[in-house]
Amino acid sequence: MTPQTIYALSSGAPPAAVAVMRVSGPDAGAALSALAGAMPAPRRAALRTLADFSTGAPLDRALVIWFPGPASATGEDLAELHLHGGRAVVARVETALAALPGLRPADPGEFTRRAFENGRIDLAEAEGLADLLAAETESQRLSAMAMAGGALSREVEQWQDRLLALSARAEAQLDFADEGDVVGDAALDGDIATLRSEIVARLARPHGERLRDGVRVAIAGPPNAGKSTLINALAGREAAITSPQPGTTRDLIEVPLAIAGRPFVFIDTAGLHQGTGDAIEAIGMARARNVLAASDIILWLDDAPPPDPAAIRVHARSDQPGRERAEPEADLAISAVTGAGLDRLEALLLDRADALLPRPGEVALNRRQRALLGECCEALEPNDDPLIVAEALRLARGALDRLTGRAGTEAMLDALFGRFCIGK
Repeated sequence: MTPQTIYALSSGAPPAAVAVMRVSGPDAGAALSALAGAMPAPRRAALRTLADFSTGAPLDRALVIWFPGPASATGEDLAELHLHGGRAVVARVETALAALPGLRPADPGEFTRRAFENGRIDLAEAEGLADLLAAETESQRLSAMAMAGGALSREVEQWQDRLLALSARAEAQLDFADEGDVVGDAALDGDIATLRSEIVARLARPHGERLRDGVRVAIAGPPNAGKSTLINALAGREAAITSPQPGTTRDLIEVPLAIAGRPFVFIDTAGLHQGTGDAIEAIGMARARNVLAASDIILWLDDAPPPDPAAIRVHARSDQPGRERAEPEADLAISAVTGAGLDRLEALLLDRADALLPRPGEVALNRRQRALLGECCEALEPNDDPLIVAEALRLARGALDRLTGRAGTEAMLDALFGRFCIGK
């Protein structure tokens, strides 16, 4: 079935200085000719007066670019109209495109999905592109750029090539076991084990979810320890209510922040103490304890020992009389009011975060990718039966094929490309 030709605004919502309209599919060239007249030379911007094909009324004076397929972003004929970015201009050009035969508005992510289906990108690169569109910090951007640029795909391709060679050797063991030039079982088993250990090491690196969602930092301690004041100082705004009255914070307050390009989520928690019998207060403390158990880093604002020995012990409110000197066990003293010690706190948080996050520009595997690499490792477990080894190598290749999208399910693809905006 011949795909329909799609169109959409691929730049930001108007008004803007420039609006980029993309048209992709078999009728993209005809649509460009209908609006712009003479076709420009491929891949060279040309200034044209766009006109309504039915009335001849001018629409805009725009730059147009023609990308014949398959050497285009989508792998099919693609036209770009670089319009003036006013709402009326964009709306009028969309109306003119809708009136052309064979054209329809694109669905979310449909341009990228066509690029995937036409072999311009694989599934891992598409996931990287989705992460790049959602990136809010420098570390997220660098990792997404690496994924979208094919860093993981190239790594997986090497594993696929080696698995294919190993499969050929395993089949040779079965079919030509009496031939003298066939590699022995010990060599084959050793090479499979080497490949498996490489993939296991890859799985041990920091995961993508922490990079995407942020390192979770719980700020905990007794009532009136300065937790809300600290989170406001870190955020540079009044993210949490502060008051001299104990128990002001009763629920969790999450504040996403970027520090030196690393993503964090700071969580202000209810003050922990023995309790007063207040049911709401008890719920708040229970939630606080759950957050402590699930957090990556705990900032403990109390002179008493923390619930987790790995917590950063913070001597807070060092500007107040009688609190000028920190307890010997404290990691650092701070004043959220004067700012003293906050730079040291941020440096300590960055050190902890760097141990949890991938290195700058390193690809971080998402949950789907880790699951498939886990399947691959499971298939490569040692086995003495040559038949089982040959089948296991086939299963391992299938898992890697699903990782890059050579094999997959329609529902998973729908979920992925549905994350994209309309014009992507």
